[in-house]
Amino acid sequence: MLHLRIVSPPERTEQVLAVLREQRGTAHLCLLPQAALDPPGDVIEADVAREAADDVLDAIAADELAQVGAVQLTDGGTVLSERAEQAERAAPGDPSDAVVWDDLIARTGEEARLSGTFVAFLALACLLAAVGVITDSEVTVVGAMVVGPEFGPLAAVVVGIARRRWELVRQALLALGVGFPVAMVITVGATLVGEALGLISPGSLADNDQVAFVYQVGWASLVVSLLAGAAGMLSLTSAKSAVLVGVFISVTTVPAAGYAAVAATLGAWDRFLASTAQLAVNLTGIVVAASLVLLVRSSRRRAGDSAVPIA
Repeated sequence: MLHLRIVSPPERTEQVLAVLREQRGTAHLCLLPQAALDPPGDVIEADVAREAADDVLDAIAADELAQVGAVQLTDGGTVLSERAEQAERAAPGDPSDAVVWDDLIARTGEEARLSGTFVAFLALACLLAAVGVITDSEVTVVGAMVVGPEFGPLAAVVVGIARRRWELVRQALLALGVGFPVAMVITVGATLVGEALGLISPGSLADNDQVAFVYQVGWASLVVSLLAGAAGMLSLTSAKSAVLVGVFISVTTVPAAGYAAVAATLGAWDRFLASTAQLAVNLTGIVVAASLVLLVRSSRRRAGDSAVPIA
């Protein structure tokens, strides 16, 4: 169950309550008159089955309410209630298949902002990838995959296009467009320092067969990126976040960027071009597959739409 909390202007409270009473999948409806101080209004609370949450938010016109009050949807935790069980049985579908679009937009928006933390994580991931490439260490390359934060903005691009939230798309593209070049420049600088100290030489890339998969682009690269993009979007839309770790490990976006930076610094231009192609294939595959997953989810959502909107 999810917990819904609404700050409603008094003149809209009865409408909101009427809609919530009619919605399948709601339970434990509460009203606290004039409990909200800023903005002033009534506080309405209810527990909502996850599979009914999107319909409920549409029905109460959550976007409009957010302009004059507030709408908050949080994980309800463990709910011991016969009424809650009835609400879950009444709600259409299965909780793991439900997509709460407003929650998805909010979460991907948070992950897609260009910030010092985002750039730092991306730079650290590229540096880890560079170390893994130079030392021919698969483990280190896998570590770079896990640290890399690039899936958040990629998912935000897909969600933004699907829901026509162009500001979200712009924000995500800015994060990727700035983050990757900055991280690669930092990696180039670190490689130059290593070369000056005698830790790295042009021959450092000669015998790194264990990490050759980073730059060996082919049909398998596209297939893996497509599968990873689909799995990642399924994970986000079904609230199964643990799956994302597997997604991070399966694709070579950050390792390819790190390899390209090292190869360019050491003059291995064939490896630079190959790893850059690998990066492009992975990014494209993730976006395409994630978009297809959202397209299917959106089609199922429209087919089963049962919201009763506020008049």
